[in-house]
Amino acid sequence: MIRSEILKHIAPILDGQLAVCNIGIPSQELHAIHDQASNFYMLGTMGLASSIGLGLALAQPKTVIAIDGDGSVLTNLGTLPTIANNVANNFILLIIDNGSYGSTGDQPTYAGMKTKLEDVARACGCENVIACAAEDTGTTLQAAIDSGKQTVIVCKCESGNAKMPVITMDPVTIRDRFMGAVKA
Repeated sequence: MIRSEILKHIAPILDGQLAVCNIGIPSQELHAIHDQASNFYMLGTMGLASSIGLGLALAQPKTVIAIDGDGSVLTNLGTLPTIANNVANNFILLIIDNGSYGSTGDQPTYAGMKTKLEDVARACGCENVIACAAEDTGTTLQAAIDSGKQTVIVCKCESGNAKMPVITMDPVTIRDRFMGAVKA
């Protein structure tokens, strides 16, 4: 399975949830597969989906799912100890680990080599860390939502991008409709 297939699989679970999606192609894929006002599409700021998601979870009571990639998490490793030390039980970090920088040409990441992000998250102090295969992402994500505990999920999948159109929505529109969903 590649990332877009995982996003198709979890789309029903994301319905109505607050989701902050990683930059570039992951956001394009989620937008094309399951656009909703409660999705915040990152159009820039690589590595910050997890940080924005945590801040949002700490600021309000709704469940927040940050969908990030291994490459983005590796560019902002400081987010993992921040997550560990600022527990928000309404926060789930879903790292889709395809072992590559998917939006920039599928260059390999260290997560595709020796580095295991689930081990890094645990070493940073994250207490509820689950590694799963791509095909188990839906059940793992639903169980994390149902648990009511802050969870870091590392989903291993194949590298590859689906051909999706660019998001033509203005960034201000993305922000405003997302803020409306947060307030609703």
